[in-house]
Amino acid sequence: MAYLKYFIFLLFVSCATSASTENPASNTPTVKGMVSKAQFEAMFPHRDKLYSYEAFIKATERFPKFATEGTELQNKRELMAFFANVAHETTDGWPEAEGGPYVWGLVYKEEQACLKKPCPVYNTGGTSKYKPVPGKNYYGRGPLQLSYAYNYGLAGEDLHLPLLQKPELVCTNGTVAFTLALWFWMREQLPKPSCHDVMCGKWVPTAKDITEKRVPGFGMVINIINGGLECNTNVKEVSDNRNERIGFYKFFCKQMNIPVEDTCDCRVMGNYK
Repeated sequence: MAYLKYFIFLLFVSCATSASTENPASNTPTVKGMVSKAQFEAMFPHRDKLYSYEAFIKATERFPKFATEGTELQNKRELMAFFANVAHETTDGWPEAEGGPYVWGLVYKEEQACLKKPCPVYNTGGTSKYKPVPGKNYYGRGPLQLSYAYNYGLAGEDLHLPLLQKPELVCTNGTVAFTLALWFWMREQLPKPSCHDVMCGKWVPTAKDITEKRVPGFGMVINIINGGLECNTNVKEVSDNRNERIGFYKFFCKQMNIPVEDTCDCRVMGNYK
């Protein structure tokens, strides 16, 4: 086991060096230039085959501003923040797991509880125009566990994908899976900003945000994704989820040899009603 950890460490160092010199003729940052296939696979050694590096890179091509609009440090932090949240949403790790809890991301591609029994709560379009198709189920799928018929419908319309008719595409096509996760990451959801704008430095808190202690950083990303449950609370069950996201973020940033910001937590942030 010690030899394996040393090998992975050497692999990261080697890949970080090669990634920094990739395409030296261009000053335009790219996700592919930031994280190599070897790095990606070392970060997610137990990933499901759906979640390939090639599928991830192809998905990023639909969102050229992802992890490229900020400074070099901001771009790397954004990428690691994305990895941290998809890892948390799909993890099969636990504190005593082999290699530690943070190497078990991207294992699950579907919400496990809904495979054992139906989850009809998700089969609703609410007040939206996106209505569920009879016989289809809209439970959590993909890296960020897209849920509810109205979200499948909205994402499908934005991305020109038949997700209401074929929600299973999110867990059978790796490029679609990562595309949906990036769609959520990049999309503003007023009054919430996008995760992207927060991490790349474009989001400026309003006076109300400041009053609610909502500030730029990884903690704000947690607030956007699941703040209604995980932020502004000390309840252990939900605090554990929040702390796991933070743990993944710190773990991945360490692999990239970058410091984390001070505002990683949303424990005292007001969530969005």
